[in-house]
Amino acid sequence: MGNKAYIVGGTLTAVLIIVAVLMVRGPGEVQLTEADNGSTIELKSGQALSITLEANPTTGYTWEVVESPDEQVMRQVGKIEFKPESEAIGAGGVQIIRFEVVNAGQTNLTLIYHRPWETDVEPLKTFSLHVIAR
Repeated sequence: MGNKAYIVGGTLTAVLIIVAVLMVRGPGEVQLTEADNGSTIELKSGQALSITLEANPTTGYTWEVVESPDEQVMRQVGKIEFKPESEAIGAGGVQIIRFEVVNAGQTNLTLIYHRPWETDVEPLKTFSLHVIAR
């Protein structure tokens, strides 16, 4: 019976540590993916937003911000970065776009996945988001 108490106590302690870590991280960076397309999110001033979307720039396709957020509310941080899924030539991966909330307000953000030189062609994918900053 003594060993069961240690197992239950250890499990409870591990769960509390995980909850504490999530609470500390909570106000920091919010991470979104293609599953969040079309959603509305609420963020706090000072919070970071990271959007990770599947991409393969070696095919010429890349994500681009076409409806920039109101910079009085949220601004892009750095350039769009690419992380390949492997070292293989031509490998796909993800592109990561980061933003930071600077003031309270509301704004929209729209990204398209396209070949920038193909101007009369519909984008392959679109990602949009409505942000409410408090």
